[in-house]
Amino acid sequence: MERWKDWSTGVEHKQMAQLLPLLPLLAELGRTQHITATAEVLGLPQSTVSRGIARASSIIGTELLIRDGRGVRLTSAARALLPHIEAALGEFQSGLDLVRHESEVARGRIAVSFQHTFGEAMLPLLISAFRVRHPQPAFDLSQGARAGCLAELAAGAADLALTAPVAVPGRLISSAALYREPLRLVVHHRHPLAGRRRAALAEIRGEPFVAMGPGYGMRSLTDALFREAGFRPRIAFESQDTHTARGLVSAGLGVSILPPGGPASAPDPEGAAQPGDLGWVELALDSGLAFREIGLAWRVRRGGADPEPNPVRLFRELVLSEGPALLAGFVRERSGA
Repeated sequence: MERWKDWSTGVEHKQMAQLLPLLPLLAELGRTQHITATAEVLGLPQSTVSRGIARASSIIGTELLIRDGRGVRLTSAARALLPHIEAALGEFQSGLDLVRHESEVARGRIAVSFQHTFGEAMLPLLISAFRVRHPQPAFDLSQGARAGCLAELAAGAADLALTAPVAVPGRLISSAALYREPLRLVVHHRHPLAGRRRAALAEIRGEPFVAMGPGYGMRSLTDALFREAGFRPRIAFESQDTHTARGLVSAGLGVSILPPGGPASAPDPEGAAQPGDLGWVELALDSGLAFREIGLAWRVRRGGADPEPNPVRLFRELVLSEGPALLAGFVRERSGA
């Protein structure tokens, strides 16, 4: 009995293999119910369609078409079979779409422009979360000032931009806020304010200030803070990255306002200065504007000749949906909250 079952299964598999190439023909015949129309839609000779139908009838063991005057019509067996053929072809198409989608994602590239302060941990954290699910896409990374990041985005050189403040949405660019982090007053560890937890901007009036250069997101934020305080800072240095700014403060060459930088170089517990007397201290600022809101911006795609590539869309969706939660712990750690 078992041997008969194996033989029967083999025959069924052979019949299935013979029928598979004919399924699209049978499905189209079910839609048109006309041999000539089916041949035209499939781009086949009418004789090929007729032979295909006859072959399918022979394999199945029952007629699929019967003559009806000068035309033909489907038999009850054909009508019963057609929904299953449509379902099988639909499942196969879904599988093809999935494979092609995954292949496109695997081959894709994602161009991200970002400010210098996001390259050390924030952007790598987002990319790492994305690669867990989609390990193949390549990333083209470009870092610079906020103005340069947004210019690259508008020009099409970048798909996405990570900036602070958040880009203003417009006709060509969309944006969304991800999270907010506080700004800190950074002073030398022997500065008169170093033993304080909080300070007001008025307390550094007239002191040399280490600023970021024009076009940088931090520059626009500090300019707004000083406008609120009612005075202009005495800018001693303009830097292009926060590491250099902290180094200048650490050397006692000025004070600055920066995002939280984590543990600072500082004197040992007995108060002895480190070599060169380097070190900084971060203080909270008494200002409702002492924060920066970080967001993602992306180009508005109109479809057609410029659709959003799948890898870009998947990364954008992950950043918008999971980015705030992923980065919340990082922000708390860096800010000491």
